[in-house]
Amino acid sequence: MKKYMALFEYDENGGYAVTFPDLPGCASAGDDYDDAYRMSHDALTLHLDGLEAEGYHIPEPRTFEQIRAEWEDWAEWEKNYKFLVVPIVVLPVNEKSVRVNVMLPEGILHRIDAVSKNRSAFLAYAAERMLDEEPAHRQA
Repeated sequence: MKKYMALFEYDENGGYAVTFPDLPGCASAGDDYDDAYRMSHDALTLHLDGLEAEGYHIPEPRTFEQIRAEWEDWAEWEKNYKFLVVPIVVLPVNEKSVRVNVMLPEGILHRIDAVSKNRSAFLAYAAERMLDEEPAHRQA
């Protein structure tokens, strides 16, 4: 699991543009923060998958402090943009799946089935999003 820092630039119209300082060319956007956050996961995953498929080196993520000290565009961002720094977690591309037995209330299972054809993929997606949230926002 890797955690890349994403810069969420606030647009005066309410939208967000997302840039990944460690991954030039990887960008995303959304109509609001939640949309941009979801889209940033997709952009990051697709970008890393593409790099791997083409045989390119996948850079290791830097910490926020390293980005502030080393990223050539940091001074411009800090001076000219309204933005948030958000860590985005991505699972390794070739990570092995493991079979588990999970007990769920029947109503939740019906809700999952109503929106997804693949329960495992849905649960993995939901778990990844929940684990990315700040601990104060997590619900048991």
